[in-house]
Amino acid sequence: MTRTRIPNLGGARAFVMHRPHPTVQAITRQLSAIGLITVDCWPELPAEALAADFVFFDADLGFDEQFPWRPGEAQMPLVALIGSEAPGRIEWALSHKADAQLLKPVGTAGVYSALLIARQSFEARKHLASEIASLRQRVAERQTIVRAVEALSKGAEDGRAYAQLRSLAMSWQISIEEAARRIVAMTEEGDDDQSHRA
Repeated sequence: MTRTRIPNLGGARAFVMHRPHPTVQAITRQLSAIGLITVDCWPELPAEALAADFVFFDADLGFDEQFPWRPGEAQMPLVALIGSEAPGRIEWALSHKADAQLLKPVGTAGVYSALLIARQSFEARKHLASEIASLRQRVAERQTIVRAVEALSKGAEDGRAYAQLRSLAMSWQISIEEAARRIVAMTEEGDDDQSHRA
């Protein structure tokens, strides 16, 4: 079993975007007890929220224009404050990729676990997005390598062309992917020159 290290949250900044309500007071009390600096705001997040460590938002009365980012693109963990279990409201909170939820009315507990779950979920989502971007880049590079091998082979055996690509990469002291990009660029430049002459 993998152990998750519990982060120290003291000094972190949390924005609570909710209309004035006892819920906000309950959350603020718990956040302060944990050591977080809280900022209450309504009806929208101020620009300085972009540097927040956490954002709590009202899923019942929330709307897209409250956020200074597009749905699902928050750069910090989000905690949805849910009072109504209407499917449309929950779907809206999910469209913003809420990392945790807190049911209203908020009592004297629950905020700390919501913070930890939100942080863990957010970090896992960021890690997964980074892996997907890396895999997409590798797929694109593979296609570039195939194009470079085709350009080098000119009807000869692909194995020989790939060995030539590896040899060029070693002599240029760059990665195979970078060598492939150079070969493809040179091939495209040569094609452009020929089309201009024609």
